Formats: sequence, C-alpha cells, structure tokens
Amino acid sequence: MKKSNQFRRALKFILLVTLISIPLSGAFDTATVFLDAVPWYFGIFIVIFIVFIGAFFDMIGVAAAAAEEPPFHAMASKRVFGAKMAVKIVRNAERVASVCSDVIGDIAGVLSGATALAVGEQVAMAFGLEGWAEECVSIALTVLATALTIGAKALGKTIAVYFPTPIVLMAAKVLESFLNRKKPQKINRRR
Repeated sequence: MKKSNQFRRALKFILLVTLISIPLSGAFDTATVFLDAVPWYFGIFIVIFIVFIGAFFDMIGVAAAAAEEPPFHAMASKRVFGAKMAVKIVRNAERVASVCSDVIGDIAGVLSGATALAVGEQVAMAFGLEGWAEECVSIALTVLATALTIGAKALGKTIAVYFPTPIVLMAAKVLESFLNRKKPQKINRRR
C-alpha cells in the first residue's frame, strides 16, 4: 500500500476517533452531575477508580506500541488463547494506542479532574466551609487527582515499556473473550 493511501487511511481514523470522542466525553462529563446523589466519601473512591481506569488504558496503548509480533506468532503456533488477537493489536498499534491512550486515557484524566472538583464541593458543603476554605478544598482535591493521574500513568507507561508482551496478551485475551462469546442457540422443538 502506498504511503499516501496509508496517510489518508490514518487521517480518516483520526477524524473518526475525534468525532467519537465528542459524545463519549459529553456523556462521561455529564455523569459527574450524578455525584450529587452520592456521599463525598464514595465520590473519592470514584475519582480513584477513574484515575486507575485511565492509567490502565494508557498502559495498554503504550504496550501495544512497544510490543513486537514474533512472541505472539510463537504463541499462536502453540494455540495460546489470545495470541492471534495480540498479533492484530500489535499490527494496529497506532490505532490501539490512539483509542486507549488518547481517547479513553485522556477522557478519564479530564473526568477525574471534574469529578474531584465536584467531590471537593461536596466535602466543603458537608463540613460547612465557605469562601476561601471551600475553594481550597476543591483545589486540593483536584491537585491530588491530577498528581495521582500523572503518577499512575507514569507507572503504567513504565511497566508497559518493560513488559509489553504480557500486557498485550492479557488485553487480547479479554478482547477475544468479549468478541467471541457464543450466543445461546435456539432450541428447535417440533410439535
């Protein structure tokens, strides 16, 4: 395939990912509104969960870019479950990294900040804080969420660079399990 065709194909994918990210980020950001119905201490766990989801998908994206095909070909020849899917992931590393790191990872990063801000407001209300004290609590929780996001993503990327093969194989096994679920077969009963 010519480089110009590959470039056009890449541009189409970039446009698609950009368009898909608009409703996704809108839906997830709107979900922060529902935090008002949750106590602030549960909200903190939700922030931590969102941070680790973002770091996890960021790790998968980097592992896909860092992995090489030969180990997966060897596994596929031994019929290791997920190996064929792992080859597909590595061959499409650019797309996998874009979806996992840029779409899911970045949306989770923004969402964790927005969620931390909402939780900060809940904490301030719960303790009757107003004015600067209220702002300081919101800023502190947002700063902590940002620092946790940066640290978790840095750790995930480091692990992904040093151990891409098991990470990609694990992701491939999960993806293959999800995609190859057998649908229940209808039972034909004759009367």
